[in-house]
Amino acid sequence: MSMGSEEKWCVVTGGRGFAARHLVEMLISSKMFSVRIVDLGSSIELEASEEKGILGEALRSGRAQYVSADLRDKAQLLKAFEGVEVVFHMAAPNSSINNYKLHYSVNVEGAKNVIDACVEKNVKRLIYTSSASVVFDGINGLVNADETLPYASKHNDFYSATKAEGEALILKANGLNGLLTCSLRPSGIFGPGDRLLVPSLVANARAGKSKFIIGKGNNTYDFTYVENVGHAHVCAERALASGGMIAEKAAGQAYFITNMEPIKFWEFVSLILDGLGYERPRIKIPAYLVMPIAHMVNWIYTLLGPYGMPVPQFTPSRIRLLSCCRTFNSSKAKDRLFYTPIVSLQELKKTMCILLY
Repeated sequence: MSMGSEEKWCVVTGGRGFAARHLVEMLISSKMFSVRIVDLGSSIELEASEEKGILGEALRSGRAQYVSADLRDKAQLLKAFEGVEVVFHMAAPNSSINNYKLHYSVNVEGAKNVIDACVEKNVKRLIYTSSASVVFDGINGLVNADETLPYASKHNDFYSATKAEGEALILKANGLNGLLTCSLRPSGIFGPGDRLLVPSLVANARAGKSKFIIGKGNNTYDFTYVENVGHAHVCAERALASGGMIAEKAAGQAYFITNMEPIKFWEFVSLILDGLGYERPRIKIPAYLVMPIAHMVNWIYTLLGPYGMPVPQFTPSRIRLLSCCRTFNSSKAKDRLFYTPIVSLQELKKTMCILLY
């Protein structure tokens, strides 16, 4: 890989993922770094809008490169991290697939390989994309939770459990061979290109299930617009790069990232469904009534999953997620990373349906 001595390179692992695509474009347009996109695909397949846009242009001019690598293969990572100053480690399996082996191999063993490759290749900064779910036990709601809260003793799913393990490794690696690390914990990411939140709402609406509210309907949530997640990564990188007290205070820490505008979960769902022309949920069903059904669906899936039954949306962990409070305090990110959202929910309300697709 030819590299001009004046060029500074960064890597985005999982660079074709939902939030990662936004960060890649942000990094390219900010001109802070040339960007190496690392992902599993043997080659990069651009959507028409990307081909015409900033990403296509950067790939043609050499300001962006694509490298196919698997986190589970350290040799591939060593190649991908050659001559790189910063790694944004965003790669993770789809969180809705509850397969322990898969999540452990990528989120824990993969994190070890990323750390080792950073140390061996003298990478200066490593920013990890964690999840607000690392402190959620699946049962007790969280209200304005901050980073003093320990990891959950039991997690809602294998994704969250292994993300917590991966995060602990990343934070512990701070200072190794001069490597500075930190971890970002976004909550409820949504926006253009989202493959999880909005599509599942739309699937429910099409199946006629969008009229139901699970629980009392007044549980509050923190959502984070995808551009703000990208912006938080840039803020974290800048803070770690600042040197002195700023870097010292920022490094080795975890940060909750939100839009800083808690909203009732079902109000948010209503805004999106409204924007897409579906009916708002209005019929309340107590969580304890649907729980037995969800347990049964789960049980059927354990039997039929191996034979190709699709992953059910209606699981006990999903019911708990829909009916409890989950809000997080982002003031630490504001104080130490100088993060504040660049797009507010207020602005988004006006253009909800345009933004979602």
